[in-house]
Amino acid sequence: MEILNRFKKQETISKVKVDNGVDILEVKPDFEIVAEYYAQEPHSQIKILSSPDLGEGLHYYIDEVPLSPEQYETYEKIVRILSKEFRSPTEEHVDPKEYVFEQAEIIAEKYHRSLGRFTVEKWDQIFYYVVRDLIGYGPIQAIMEDPNIEDISCNGIDVPVFVWHRRYESIPTNITFTSEQALNDFLVKMAHRSSKHISSAQPLLDAMLPEKHRLAATFMKEVSMKGSTFCIRKFRADPYSIVDIIKIGTLSERIAAYFWLILEHKKSFMIVGGTGAGKTSILNALLSLMSQNEKIVTVEEVPELSPPVANWTQLQSRESFNFGSGPSGSISLFDLIKVSLRYRPDYVIVGEVRGEEAYVLFQALATGHGGLCTMHADSIDRVVKRLTSPPMNVSEVYIPLMNVAMYIQRVELPNKKDGYSFGRRVRTVSEIAEYDNFIEVARWDPRKDVFSTWFKDSFILQQISSSSGLSMEELLAELDKREQYIREIVESGVRDQREVAERMLFYYERQREAKEEKQVVVATTDVTSVKKSSDDVIELLKDASSSFLKEIAPEENKPVTAKPVPTENKLVSKEKKTAPKEKKPETGLEFTHDMLGFLQQTFAEKEAKETTVKEADESDLDMATKVLWQIAEDATKLLVKESTPLDGLKNAEAEEVEQP
Repeated sequence: MEILNRFKKQETISKVKVDNGVDILEVKPDFEIVAEYYAQEPHSQIKILSSPDLGEGLHYYIDEVPLSPEQYETYEKIVRILSKEFRSPTEEHVDPKEYVFEQAEIIAEKYHRSLGRFTVEKWDQIFYYVVRDLIGYGPIQAIMEDPNIEDISCNGIDVPVFVWHRRYESIPTNITFTSEQALNDFLVKMAHRSSKHISSAQPLLDAMLPEKHRLAATFMKEVSMKGSTFCIRKFRADPYSIVDIIKIGTLSERIAAYFWLILEHKKSFMIVGGTGAGKTSILNALLSLMSQNEKIVTVEEVPELSPPVANWTQLQSRESFNFGSGPSGSISLFDLIKVSLRYRPDYVIVGEVRGEEAYVLFQALATGHGGLCTMHADSIDRVVKRLTSPPMNVSEVYIPLMNVAMYIQRVELPNKKDGYSFGRRVRTVSEIAEYDNFIEVARWDPRKDVFSTWFKDSFILQQISSSSGLSMEELLAELDKREQYIREIVESGVRDQREVAERMLFYYERQREAKEEKQVVVATTDVTSVKKSSDDVIELLKDASSSFLKEIAPEENKPVTAKPVPTENKLVSKEKKTAPKEKKPETGLEFTHDMLGFLQQTFAEKEAKETTVKEADESDLDMATKVLWQIAEDATKLLVKESTPLDGLKNAEAEEVEQP
């Protein structure tokens, strides 16, 4: 037993503390492990555990591979050599972690005699700490790599770092900063990585880390009594798409289809809720429903939005460090929104409205631009009160310009969903008809975890109906189609935001093809109706011409009485006695038949032309009118010929010819 204890003692002594000024507690054998998984296999492991010695609740422990004294000495040598011989990459878009790892391998190979000899596994452990401390986040690197963590906060010296876990909510970790210098150096390093500055003169920091995580920090004891503090709000490298939001139950397919429809018709909306409610995430997800033809300008203090649209201008505010009396170089959201209007955007999207920039945003809405934004509030009524109060000072008459307000909240679920007892839900969707008139069109039921909608009473859809010419029945039918289409996308397994945006574009293409097919069917129907109408006109003209001829020559229609057949001699003598009379030509009848034949030919040519070229000639009614006038004119001439002697008619015709 003494020999075993001696080996255990040597093994304990062989572990070296890598992070100076940071206390990392080890996992004891008597701790009850609730869950464990790797953050970076096999070097860092996460363990969720509980123990009476630790107090009530769960605890978040990081278990990293230890370094021996020889490994730690080699680690320090490599770090010192890299600080002198490190060369920046010459190519763009190089992964920093991979590049530092390659440089560390080069140093290890170059100075292998002085660095010592280790196995491949031991070298991997050394390189893990080199990359972790040079390009990573040091003692909290494992937390940063854990996809289940939403929030990391340090409240000062000798206080455990807390994390917000997606499954276990807020729990303390085994990491504690025990040295002010170590915590201050850590904050300065993160500020530099964010291209920002923090010091005693500027002790406040609001920045974005290279991985797009949001960093808020205070420096030393200038504004916080426990020393430096920080809070990192982690964002997914792969942002939530509308499919992800629907799958986790934040909203339903029908509500998503509603916002898709109002975005297409350039309506404005805002997302309101408390801190950590998911306002930015759901706004970013809804942007995948926008048309690819839209021109978008985003205005943010810390860039978080990433719409999958090509025509996108991203603007970011800037703080200045002005210690004198000269002009300040700060650029606020107010300035950026004013500038964005000169870009002629279809939509101006403000990451978060909290000050005077709200006034400019509503002025943009009044000039016809679309606007989207988020805002901190716990109800729609409080939103309106905040907007109409200083420093926003939005006039009451401008409030309805923000057409829809979505209220989202982090809630406790009636039943666990995917193992989670809490989640984020869209509590209400309200349309702003007037300053004090809100029409609720959707609501979440906290008892059944389902959504109820009343889009038949939608005031915004009625506005769209008036402006687009579509009836409410057609809009609701279109809403049903889009709901079904979104459900098909969710069931297909597609979840990437850009892939979802491409599916939305495919919907518009399919809709355009269906419209073109419908136009072809309508054109074929029109040709058939034109042919039928042409035949009807011809029949009417035949009847009209027959009636004219009956009035002109009624004797032609008299019944013929039977006469006795004369003998051959009588017939011959009769022919000798009477000279043969010249038969009068049936002028009106012959002209009418020719005219009708010409008319039929004209209609046939017109029908052939309409199959390739749109209507550009005279209509059937115009042609029928001309023909009827021609019939009347011919009938008048025929009456004149029948009532006038032949000589007089010839003289009259001769006079017409002689006139110049």
